[in-house]
Amino acid sequence: MTIHSRARHTQHLMRAIAVIFLLATLVFPVGSSMAFPPAGTKDLSTLQTQANQGIAEAQNGLGELYAKGKGMPQDYVQARTWYEKAAAQGHPMAQNNLAELYFAGLGGPQDLVRAYMWVNLAASHMQGEDKKQAEENRDDVAQRMTPAQITEAKRLSEQCRSNKFKGC
Repeated sequence: MTIHSRARHTQHLMRAIAVIFLLATLVFPVGSSMAFPPAGTKDLSTLQTQANQGIAEAQNGLGELYAKGKGMPQDYVQARTWYEKAAAQGHPMAQNNLAELYFAGLGGPQDLVRAYMWVNLAASHMQGEDKKQAEENRDDVAQRMTPAQITEAKRLSEQCRSNKFKGC
């Protein structure tokens, strides 16, 4: 009976590892299938052009390149700038990414109220696993805040939502 339980445990563990590996290959693509190419390529030039034209997805992508230092020097100030542009258009991943920078104090001062506000807004527009992760991020930020800060962050979230993300 112990051997059977151990075998079943091993099967579950192997399935979990396979799922993690599959998810990792989807989330962290490598080689020529990268979502955002390294600097110097025609695709990066296109991404920059689209970001400058106000396309939120491109702005978020450019922010990610700056935040990760992919194909260009890592620059959190630039990452925050591009995330802010996309977040102001209601792009939920940019809102989540911007919240992470505010939370960590990267590209500017740490601001837990703004971090909560942005991740709260992101969570309200996401679905599935993305929503669950954003809600967990929001709860993590809240654990580091006072009740007054949480109240202010919720107020700012509603104000931002009612203003369609302008002036947030």
